[in-house]
Amino acid sequence: MKLLFGTGNPAKLEVVKRRLETMGIELIGLKDIDKEIPNVIENGNTPLENAEKKAKAYYEAFHIPVFSCDSGLYIDNIPDSEQPGVHVRTVNGKYLTDDEMLEHYIRIAVKYGNPVARYRNAICLYLSQDKIYSAMDKDMESEPFIITSTPHSNIRKEGFPLDSISIDMRTGKYYYDLAAEELERVAVEAGFLRFFKEILCGNNIKETNN
Repeated sequence: MKLLFGTGNPAKLEVVKRRLETMGIELIGLKDIDKEIPNVIENGNTPLENAEKKAKAYYEAFHIPVFSCDSGLYIDNIPDSEQPGVHVRTVNGKYLTDDEMLEHYIRIAVKYGNPVARYRNAICLYLSQDKIYSAMDKDMESEPFIITSTPHSNIRKEGFPLDSISIDMRTGKYYYDLAAEELERVAVEAGFLRFFKEILCGNNIKETNN
């Protein structure tokens, strides 16, 4: 089965592609589509609303099975006015580069003393116009982690700048220093994998009828 992942982020595409290969799914990204990519305005109030907006737009543009994901970053004990939520990369209306994003969250870490945070994630899958599935479940959340004001090093993973200031609470290690099996534990792909397995097996997932 060929499935379009509605993302232009090569790092995200590669991570999910490896997981879905085990289910016999051939995953492609937006950069593999030789058509004009619709500009989706991600103005939802939750990750789920944005995931649904993107999946709908890409399905209507390309008419192939497609899914989109969206994330929100939620930091404990900071004012709502500074809560990133779905605007992880956008601050005061500006879309941040990796470096700008890192600088912004280091300032938050300094201000609030290395706070605890987590990602809340959502997914929406269009198999056809009549088969639309979406979820924003607990097992799609990341484990809580610490945002530190001290970057790991000058090394950066394109598309994942915050990993360089993210510390796993169980081990005290930077995400950059976690072994593969430890990264599997803190990653959220397990929830997404369950989502796909349940749909392909015909089990119950929230189905949205538009």
